[in-house]
Amino acid sequence: MKFIKINSSDNVAVAVENLQKGETVFIDNQAITLLSDITAGHKFALKNFAENENVIKYGFPIGHTTQAILQGSLIDEKVLKTNLDGILKYNYAPAAQLFQSSKTLEKLYSFSGYRRANGEVGIRNEIWVVPTVGCVNGIVGKLAQDFQAETGLKNIDAVVAFPHNYGCSQLGYDHENTRKILRNLVLHPNAGGVLVVGLGCENNQISAFREFLGDFDESRIKFLETQKVDDEYEVGMQLLREIYATAKNDQRTATPLSELKIGLKCGGSDGFSGITANPLLGVFSDFLVSQGGSAVLTEVPEMFGAETLLMNRCVDFDTFQKTVHLINNFKDYFIKNQQPIYENPSPGNKAGGISTLEEKSLGCTQKSGKSLVQDVLKYGDKIVKKGLNLLSAPGNDLVASTTLAAAGCHIVLFTTGRGTPFGTFVPTIKISTNSALFHKKPNWIDFNAGGLLENETFDEANSRLTQYIISVANGEKSNNEKNNYREIAIFKTGVTL
Repeated sequence: MKFIKINSSDNVAVAVENLQKGETVFIDNQAITLLSDITAGHKFALKNFAENENVIKYGFPIGHTTQAILQGSLIDEKVLKTNLDGILKYNYAPAAQLFQSSKTLEKLYSFSGYRRANGEVGIRNEIWVVPTVGCVNGIVGKLAQDFQAETGLKNIDAVVAFPHNYGCSQLGYDHENTRKILRNLVLHPNAGGVLVVGLGCENNQISAFREFLGDFDESRIKFLETQKVDDEYEVGMQLLREIYATAKNDQRTATPLSELKIGLKCGGSDGFSGITANPLLGVFSDFLVSQGGSAVLTEVPEMFGAETLLMNRCVDFDTFQKTVHLINNFKDYFIKNQQPIYENPSPGNKAGGISTLEEKSLGCTQKSGKSLVQDVLKYGDKIVKKGLNLLSAPGNDLVASTTLAAAGCHIVLFTTGRGTPFGTFVPTIKISTNSALFHKKPNWIDFNAGGLLENETFDEANSRLTQYIISVANGEKSNNEKNNYREIAIFKTGVTL
């Protein structure tokens, strides 16, 4: 397969491999001679375009031409401009009947997880050291490193510190958002125990944060205020030993797949993202929802241009209104900061074949499959309804992935056409859009969706992906865990004092 026309109404095709100027390709019973080199992942014209004519990909306009373009020419960001504008009004046109699954479940799947005292389930039994403020980042790092060496990881999966830059010099909603993310981190069921470390003079005071947590298991969550003790290292190590005494006894038990919560994320997208890896995640998301589980889609700025497809899948009018608020609130955030709403895509996206935000969004939102949208979550909220959820967060890889994990996701599925090594505080499974990346970066990429360009079917790929995800839920380490690439990033929106 040298190229692909994704939708029958498209007036561009995407090169699957590098094509040469002067080469003739045959599509829709016509011969097209290429007028330029076309790099894999990039688009070429299937017709002659006039200036200001819409370019169609995925069956939808992805922008308009800025000049006349001849059939067989490369179409990229130099000749294509977005059709998108500012804050819009939307009408609810539910297409629910189009997205109801007619499949009968052949079997209910399960995994082996840790049932916590509050009824939640984790897929890891780790001990975490979490700072309330960036001033103690060095201390939490040393405590985690030394305690992991002391235990030798006997009967636990890891000891990890999660430094960050916040917890002080923040005001209002900005400060509350930091507290929410840290609260959800501390209470996440993938942790068998947590040591919360503060300084003593920060805005995010230990006493107030402890109350903010609500009910928690005091044998598993303990607190250290470093200014109040003589030797914070010795006290911290002793508290970690107390946490370990409880966590080391935890055992995995059979758990239905309906308990699994998965975050959907893409980064370093390329021209194949919306053809292979993202729609594959959509197939898996629909499968997980059919099993009674939960999937969460975020990256709100990368919904712009495809938002009505999500709005019309909302389960009811109230959810539709929440989705409208989700979209327009984020647009307003750009406007208030005097920044262009449609600055996306990034230089890496453009190099990979993505030219406009509509094109990126139409590929990005495919991760959500066809399920009905059951709920819309604000930044820092946790999942309360099973099924497909939308979550407010930016497209930034680290911030969005942290937000997904903080919402309660056990795993983040991260599709990429260009590759990235990072991971957040839950297993972060990298899924390549093409086989070349998978073979080039085996220490980064966990799963290859590039086979979908090589005659593998979506059912076959989803079967492989499902088994791999279950194996990770059962304890197999993802590459970010093997490499100890784990971090958190908090969305900073307000004034720094």
